[in-house]
Amino acid sequence: MKKRKSPPGSRARNKPHLISTLLVLFLGLSCHSCTELPAGRELVAAGVGLETLLKGLGTAAREYSGTPAAASESVSVPRPGYASEYFSACRNFFVNGKPPVVAPRPGNRALCYDAFAILHSGDSKTAVFVAEKLNRASVVDADEERTDRFFADARLRSAERATLADYKGSGFDRGHLAPAGDMPTAQAMAQSFSLANMVPQAPKHNQGAWRTSVEAATKKYAGRASGDVYVITGPVFVPSIAQSPGIGPGHVRVPRYLFKLVYDQDKNRAWAHWNLNDNATRASQPISYGELVRRTGIVFLPGINPAD
Repeated sequence: MKKRKSPPGSRARNKPHLISTLLVLFLGLSCHSCTELPAGRELVAAGVGLETLLKGLGTAAREYSGTPAAASESVSVPRPGYASEYFSACRNFFVNGKPPVVAPRPGNRALCYDAFAILHSGDSKTAVFVAEKLNRASVVDADEERTDRFFADARLRSAERATLADYKGSGFDRGHLAPAGDMPTAQAMAQSFSLANMVPQAPKHNQGAWRTSVEAATKKYAGRASGDVYVITGPVFVPSIAQSPGIGPGHVRVPRYLFKLVYDQDKNRAWAHWNLNDNATRASQPISYGELVRRTGIVFLPGINPAD
């Protein structure tokens, strides 16, 4: 028996309806966590990732619209999770693909960018940490012109992100965690000005000891290293996030300290810069990896026992 074909205009009439349905699904799933939707909870329980769902929706939409797939497609969305359950789209920034082990907090969001990855805190409205992978090649490529176009990252909920208004007139710099000077492409440079990559930083510290004795020294080391150098940078709030001072209408929290962990994979050697976020701060000796873990409570290099 021959299958009856649909009338010629039938499929065309169904396209808008299907794509509209896909769009509704996309908007529903583009929230920070699939678990915010009843259906999302079931999907997460079944082990279906948001990124996989979005890719599937994109493929279906292309099939019905006749749009060819891009040569390289990626979906960058904030995803909650911890240890091996997050940063699935950018594990290359972590040693052996293993992100730091951090105590779960509802407001933490994982963000992937071209040249770095961020675990963002909706409580402090800053990063928990920012991860990079540097080597000789990336340092040579890092010659882009600085853009200085700061922006609030729209992937974060408005209640959890810093804005330009928060920093205006605060007396603090918008201090990069992943430095603009490390960015290998124009797009990565532009992305580095996301406020998710910033902390309120004392101006003389940002432009002085931190820039010369920490950022520049780390980049110089990576440019001479024989292999990959993993760098993790972040703020420390003392005695707690809630008890730290805030700036602007959104009360972006001001960290007491900043750290930058450097891990040379070839030499299995690690050390960390630890600076008071103050205008009077000067260059100081690095601390050991073990001491950094003790002070922060974060296991930055899970499964690794580096030499100090």
